[in-house]
Amino acid sequence: MPVVLTLNSVMADRGISLNDLADKVGITNVNLSRIKTGKVKAMRFSTLGMLCEVLQCQPGDILSYMSDEEYRAEFGVDPFEDGYAEP
Repeated sequence: MPVVLTLNSVMADRGISLNDLADKVGITNVNLSRIKTGKVKAMRFSTLGMLCEVLQCQPGDILSYMSDEEYRAEFGVDPFEDGYAEP
């Protein structure tokens, strides 16, 4: 039952680069890149809150839930096969 990060599409909609967003949120480019690509197992609520503040969005705009079956159909792999839910 993966939670999938959709930060990439929100960033594209807002026209903000990874470097600019990382600077405004106050995290490193590496950490933001890991969040953006779904290579994280957890995220602090404070980070999620800052992302939402900077991007002027709601947490549900950045996170979405997929059933295992939906995930397999969308991405062609089992969720958490490599330890991460990655779109």
